[in-house]
Amino acid sequence: MTCQSIKQAKNASRVLTNVSATIMIQGTTSDAGKSMLVAGFCRCLKNQGYRVAPFKPQNMALNSAVTKDGGEIGRAQAVQAQAAGIEPNVDMNPVLLKPSSDTGAQVIIHGKAVSDMQAAKYHDYKKVAMQAVLDSHQRLTNQYDVIVVEGAGSPAEINLRKGDIANMGFAEAVDCPVIIIADIDKGGVFAQLVGTLDLLSPSEQNRVVGFVINKFRGDIKLLEPGLIWLEKRTQKPVLGVLPYIHNLQLAAEDAIQAEQNLHPQDIRLRICVPVFKRISNHTDFDMLRLHPKVELIFVPQGSAIPGCDLIILPGSKNVRADLALLKEMHWDNDLQRHLRYGGKLLGICGGYQMLGNSIADPEGVEDTPGVSQGVGYLPINTLLQHQKQLTQSQGRLLLPNKRTPNVPIRGYEIHIGTSERAADARPLILLENGESEGCISDDNQVAGSYLHGLFDGPEALQQLLLWAGANTELVKDYDEQQEHEIERLANACQTHLKWDLIESFIQIQLTAPSLASESISSTHGAKNHV
Repeated sequence: MTCQSIKQAKNASRVLTNVSATIMIQGTTSDAGKSMLVAGFCRCLKNQGYRVAPFKPQNMALNSAVTKDGGEIGRAQAVQAQAAGIEPNVDMNPVLLKPSSDTGAQVIIHGKAVSDMQAAKYHDYKKVAMQAVLDSHQRLTNQYDVIVVEGAGSPAEINLRKGDIANMGFAEAVDCPVIIIADIDKGGVFAQLVGTLDLLSPSEQNRVVGFVINKFRGDIKLLEPGLIWLEKRTQKPVLGVLPYIHNLQLAAEDAIQAEQNLHPQDIRLRICVPVFKRISNHTDFDMLRLHPKVELIFVPQGSAIPGCDLIILPGSKNVRADLALLKEMHWDNDLQRHLRYGGKLLGICGGYQMLGNSIADPEGVEDTPGVSQGVGYLPINTLLQHQKQLTQSQGRLLLPNKRTPNVPIRGYEIHIGTSERAADARPLILLENGESEGCISDDNQVAGSYLHGLFDGPEALQQLLLWAGANTELVKDYDEQQEHEIERLANACQTHLKWDLIESFIQIQLTAPSLASESISSTHGAKNHV
């Protein structure tokens, strides 16, 4: 396909009413690269002049973002929206599930929590959820040329096929083509792809238009015999082999990223984050992990918190249960020792609540009704309530620093309940609406805030590190850093994927929507071996 034909397709789509294209990325496994590939597609298509939007029908994740209108969506969809050059909104992730236990989750529809459900109850609720998914998809198709959809987990999970709204159930409902991605770094990539395809129904197999292999290392010529076999075996084209992109630092959907490449002589500050069972929004620490002078250690359950300059208690989806875990792991003793030796302690959201005197949940909003005693380092008491706070906030950081006091800070709040500070307690942040937020102890050793994203702005990051004991230089802000990584990803996608073939699936839908399904089916055969 030439650039001129691409432009003609886009222009034709805008002449027609509500004509758009949908293409879906599904994976052979969780963490196969779906979120990453959707972001790459969004940026490549944006660069080609398409009006493009990301979409994930159903997301199960504890990393979330707040939209400007006060809705909650998966963090990955916010990054994908940035890749598309648009503001994220709740239609990009109409169903978000936030696990609160091994069998239950909070169900969020169109950005708002509707209920806490056990797995069996949610299975019965899927018909309602599916309608929310289709409504959101329709609204996006009315606004954009191309919708790039991310699946969830694997489409071949037999026990989840009935009533599916996240993978092939959605693809069948909207009649869109599907690309399947597999991670070769995990091993067994051909078994992953062939096995996944074989477990699909005939109609689902027919809508798979090709494969992408992710994270390849080495000489591509050594892989080519396998690619030829795969295309002959499945009669589906390999649409590209993406190389392993070293140190790609996109916000993770759920998996904690701990990789760092620091020289010991460069480290000025050591920070430890205990990993709770229901840790949430650990993307809060991405800018710390990427800082060239900061060693960030995620402390697993069962390990003591080692000596460091700063301990950060992260957010939690089940704060009282994770507070109990903190005590069970004897991390409360580690905190006491850390403060005795002059270290600093910071709590974010649920971690902030734990630092107070008490957390009351009289109605059982998160778990069993009751009251838990906090670790008692901040003069606050927390009451958990059903109403969730979802806001984007900005203000001034009130850390005691005579050189550059009151630096700007921004973030977002995602929490249930409120924390009441003692009348004489010092706030950590002064919000632009005049309200005080967070708390800092009189001895300046312990602080807490509800704001996620505390470290995302360069000035606030520098001041918080200075408070913790290290004078560091300014670095990029979070959005700038993500923009750099998105461009790296897009360059790899543009170079290593067969965009002429991928865009043909889009052009068919834009120029001949009534014939799209039949036309796409006719392109499924593997015509050009790699």
